Amino acid sequence: MKTLPLILLLSLVFSCNSSAQKKNDKTEHKQTFKINKTEAEWKALLTADQYYVLRKAGTERAFSSPLNDNHKKGTYVCAACKTPLYKSEHKFDSGTGWPSFDRVIEGNVAFSTDTKIGYMRNEEHCATCGGHLGHVFDDGPRATTGKRHCINGDALEFVPSKK
Repeated sequence: MKTLPLILLLSLVFSCNSSAQKKNDKTEHKQTFKINKTEAEWKALLTADQYYVLRKAGTERAFSSPLNDNHKKGTYVCAACKTPLYKSEHKFDSGTGWPSFDRVIEGNVAFSTDTKIGYMRNEEHCATCGGHLGHVFDDGPRATTGKRHCINGDALEFVPSKK
């Protein structure tokens, strides 16, 4: 008779440990992209920091990117595939330590949901190669879009405007 409560308790413990709770965040954005490479090809193409950010969804240290303080006119492109992502006229100083923009170049950025740190965030990817760029938040400039696209500088390259 004493074993029945023990069996019920054990079955409850094991039933709460379902595979639905073990969702792998890396498979959350199962999209197909125009450019697909193997991990070895990406590693050969990118620097170690770029690979960490773009392919492993890492985050660079705040205030570490020279692009954070870049005020030149031009276009910010994906460091992996050179797709134009953001225009310099949409860049602003958010004070967060990462390059920030109030909008994307439409059609060149894809979005997904990221829950890696315990709550939902809107994650941004290059729509051409799927590289992780950063996240978008609703605390941007109210005079424009109200959005802050907080982007890792390692995910970007800057192409200056031709005079």
